[in-house]
This record gives sequence, structure tokens and C-alpha cells, in this order.
Amino acid sequence: MRILTVGAGAVGGFFGARLATAGQDVSFLVRPARAKALEARGLRVVGQGEELDLTPRLVTAGAVGGPYDLVLLSVKATALRTALADIEPAIGPDTAVVPLLNGVAHLDALVARLGAGAVLGGVAKVVTTLNGDGDILRMAPPAVILTGELDARPSARVDSIRGVLAEAGIDSPATEDIVAAMWHKWVFISTLVALTCLMRGTVGEVNAVPGGAALAAALISETTAVAEAAGHPVTDAELAFTTSTVTTPGSPLTPSLYRDLVAGAPTEADHVLTDLTLRARALGVATPLLDLAALQLRVHEHRLAAGRP
Repeated sequence: MRILTVGAGAVGGFFGARLATAGQDVSFLVRPARAKALEARGLRVVGQGEELDLTPRLVTAGAVGGPYDLVLLSVKATALRTALADIEPAIGPDTAVVPLLNGVAHLDALVARLGAGAVLGGVAKVVTTLNGDGDILRMAPPAVILTGELDARPSARVDSIRGVLAEAGIDSPATEDIVAAMWHKWVFISTLVALTCLMRGTVGEVNAVPGGAALAAALISETTAVAEAAGHPVTDAELAFTTSTVTTPGSPLTPSLYRDLVAGAPTEADHVLTDLTLRARALGVATPLLDLAALQLRVHEHRLAAGRP
């Protein structure tokens, strides 16, 4: 399978490295700065007992080649518009695009630009970050990609993609409704983002003080209410996982959006939180805590736009 991984950061770099190491034909679409770093050092994955070190095949905008069989879109939402323009030459009549972004707003943008036939749903479950050397640090065990047709029909191409992922050691269990799975991941990540960004601390730090666990529970109530109103109620298993994750004493966990926030960098706030609160309004669901978190992050983005980090 000829695969294009759009981005070689903590998510795309990790999954692309796994696929390339398993013998797949993988190219990485990267920006010039990331290309320079990878050319000098190679693509490395470390942590959780894993060490991958490879010389990646790199392509840049304007020289993507194509068509590809599979495009893994792993950019941040803030780079989505540019990425869509960059990958158009990579799309052929049989190309499948699996987006690994949080939320669901990107689906409309992908379908409008690339056509409904090219776009699958996608969910990534992985805990990785770039360390000071630019290597990909794996911080926890999950290595999962869920995918499926947006209309939930059985699909030979989805089965083929899942098989390729499994051969690379990437869990890809069958998913009856990928859009529902995307909503459930959205509930998880928006709860985690709101909790840590509002309180400016790790999960463990929030839960170490009076009221921390209660705040986590209140945020879960809001996010799950939006999902249910949208027709995607969260399963008991997903609810238990989210609750456990955001209430674990001593947990050092923070989402990448929080890390961007404290670093004074742009965030995916609009894609993760603002979009969720807008959908809540349209569905008649009250989300005062999520509204507050979204407002706080909009102030951060406004400050950056004004040149005040």
C-alpha cells in the first residue's frame, strides 16, 4: 500500500514510523523546517520500550507525487486549510483519506474539498510528544487507529486499511459507527482540555485540591450531554475510561492543547471547544463550564494575534 502521512510530528510521525518499519511504502509530507530536522537526525521513536530509527522518505508541498492508496492526515486543525491544498495532488480515484484530528468539523471541509468518496472517519488513540531533540516520545501504551466509512456501511477498503495497520502493530478494531467513535473521542479530549486549561495544571494537580474531582465530573456531564443530544450517546465503557483518566490522583497527564497554551503557542481551541459549545447551543444544551474554558482560550488566541504572547 502506498501511504502518505501528512505531518511527521508526535502523531503522524509515530504511526508513519510504525508503518514504514513494517515494510509499507510510506512518504511523509512535511514543512521545510521539519524536513531539515529529519534529514539531519532521522525519524526516531523512543519510550515505552520501543526504539525506532529510520531515514524517512520526505516530500514537501508542490512535490507530493501521487496518487496514494492511503493518506493519513495528522496535522493540527490550525493547519488544515493549508494541508488540504497540499494533498490534492495526492488524491486519485481510489485514494482513502483517514483524518486523525479531534472533533468532527474537519469532515465537512474534507468532503467539500476532496469529495465524499475519498473521506473516511478516523480516530487516533496515542500518547506521544516531541522531546527536546525532536524525537517522538511515547508516554503511554495505546497505539490505536479506528476508521470506517462515514455512512457506517461495510467496506472492503476499510478492511484492507485495518489489516495494514494491524501488521504494523497498530490496533485497529472494527468500528460499527466511526462518526460516533469520533464524538466519543471528542468528549474525552474536550473534557481533558477544559479541565487542565481552566485550572492550569495536570490531571493530578487538579485532583489534589478540594473541588478538583467535582469539576472533572461536572465537565463530563456537559460534554456527554452534548454528544447525547447530537445522537451519539457515550457508552458505559467510554464514560468509565474518561472518568478514570480525568480523576486519577497524581496523574501527570496533560493534552497537547494545554502544552501549546502554556508555551504561548496557537491552539486548536476553536476546533475542540468552540465548535462543541456552538453545537451545544444549537441543540439546546447548557455548557457553562465549557463556555468558560472556550472563552479563556479565545482570550489567549486574541493576545497572540495582537502580538502579546
